[in-house]
Amino acid sequence: MAPGATKARRAIPSPLRGVSSLRGAVLPLIAFSASLALGMSMQSSAASAHPTAADPGPSARDVKRSQDRVRERAAEVGRTKAKLAQADGELDRLAVAAETAIERYNGERLKLQRSQQAHRDTLVRLAEADRRLEATRAELASFAAQAYRYNTGYNQMPLALTGNGGPQGSMDRAATVEMLAERRAAMVERVEAARNVADVFRRQAQAASAEQSTATKRADEARRATQAAVAAQQASVQRIEAEKRRLERRLGSAEAHAARVKRARERALQKVESRKVRSKFTGTKRPVAGLPTTAARGAVAVRAALRWLGTPYSWGGGTVDGPSYGVGQGARTIGFDCSGLAIYAWHKAGVRLDHWTGTQWTSGPHVPLDELRPGDLVFFATDTSDPGTIHHVGIYVGKGRMAEAPYTGARVRISSVHRDDLIGATRPAL
Repeated sequence: MAPGATKARRAIPSPLRGVSSLRGAVLPLIAFSASLALGMSMQSSAASAHPTAADPGPSARDVKRSQDRVRERAAEVGRTKAKLAQADGELDRLAVAAETAIERYNGERLKLQRSQQAHRDTLVRLAEADRRLEATRAELASFAAQAYRYNTGYNQMPLALTGNGGPQGSMDRAATVEMLAERRAAMVERVEAARNVADVFRRQAQAASAEQSTATKRADEARRATQAAVAAQQASVQRIEAEKRRLERRLGSAEAHAARVKRARERALQKVESRKVRSKFTGTKRPVAGLPTTAARGAVAVRAALRWLGTPYSWGGGTVDGPSYGVGQGARTIGFDCSGLAIYAWHKAGVRLDHWTGTQWTSGPHVPLDELRPGDLVFFATDTSDPGTIHHVGIYVGKGRMAEAPYTGARVRISSVHRDDLIGATRPAL
């Protein structure tokens, strides 16, 4: 195209020129609006993809599961304890049987010892009878030999005629020999009879000893069998005891885990509640329009107390400037005790309180419990009829809850005012 034609075209006014200009301005605006709408739509979709109020972890289901696990472990321990009790009972029965068997064995062994001693005594008596019998026999033989030599021979007649005393003396000697022979024979018979009796006793003692030895062996076998049963039962009891200890350790672990989960759940819920309470009292520190002055001061006191949620309890701790070292148990801990938190919170509201629940109780008018307002001090006593026994104070935050510094080892928290030791409330005044 020629240059002149181009210039001529540029010089010609067109009715669409204004439209083109307007479109050039509007199109970017439309594109921006579309992208803005798309972005908002994506943000809305992303927001809708997440829950708005998640259950604070651990969840109630986690707590229930941990408690169920504790109950299961406790049931296991209970069953094992029952099994152990049964095993202990069986062990006691076997122990009694073992003691009976042992005592029976001891008795049989004593009888065996006595039987053996009787057998030995009989053998001694028998040996003595044998000795006496042999001696008597030897004496009788010697006597017979002498009698034969003096009164017998090939020719007795000359001896009878020519011996001492003659025939009469010979006859006397023969009669004496015969008498002595009869006495010796009677003695031999008595010795033999005694020996026979001793032999009978020996055989009886031997038989009794053998029978007693058999009885003792049987008693010893019963003793060993019973002792083996006792040993086996003891091993069984020891195994059950070891199992019980193992299950008790598991139960302890489950209980500790359940306690940790429960505490974590309580802390999570407390954080949620703390955020809710904080959100109610956050914002400008100036008195809210339309509220009475005392109500505004109470709100300021609540805000001040909520600032220190989670601060350690320190016995004697807390000043108008905030947490501090306490005394005694709290000497090494920076924090608040119950009345220390109250004096700090109400100092921020412009009211001076003493660091003692006794004067804090009388720092303003007493308020009926059904007319409590945030900031009121709620008191607790060991005797709810005697204000002189007040031992604790909290700062009411609404809906039956209070901010408090509870006890050593705990932290500033929000908890219920509905306790058995609740004695009343005070609304501090200037």
